[in-house]
Order: sequence, then C-alpha cells, then structure tokens
Amino acid sequence: MSSLRPVPVPKTAVPLGIADPVEQARAELKAALAAIEVKANLPRRLSEAVDERVTEARESARRNPAAAAAVVVGVAATVGLTVWALVRAYTR
Repeated sequence: MSSLRPVPVPKTAVPLGIADPVEQARAELKAALAAIEVKANLPRRLSEAVDERVTEARESARRNPAAAAAVVVGVAATVGLTVWALVRAYTR
C-alpha cells in the first residue's frame, strides 16, 4: 500500500490548482519575489558555490591523494614566489 504524499513545491514556483484569482496573484507575486531573492542574494550564491567547490576538491583528494598533494605544493610554491617577488621589488 503506497501512500501518496504531496510533492513539495519550491518557493520559487506557483502551486497548481488555485481557483481564486486573488490567491493566484498572491502566489505568483510570492514566487516572483522569492526568485528575485534567490537570484540577487550574491553572498549566499557565492557561499553555495564555494561549498560545492570544496566538496569537489575533497572528493578529488580522496580519489587521488598524490595529485592533491602536488596541487598543494604547487600552490604553496606559487604563493611563496609571489610574496618573495613582491618583497624584492619593494626593497629595491
């Protein structure tokens, strides 16, 4: 026996089956404002993108630890050389 559960509606979608035109307009306005908030909230979008990239990097490091170590060494060397070059240019 399978129970039919309602499918959750995203906050940026308008639910189906609204007969009252006023309620339909309110639902459309609510969905439009939610979509604008999702689109315009740059700090949240940036945070989600960073979290996604960190997860991908961890998965990659778990699959190939030697490549991850090589990337860490390469980034550290690049940062070190950049700092050295900037200090050397500043002291001359």
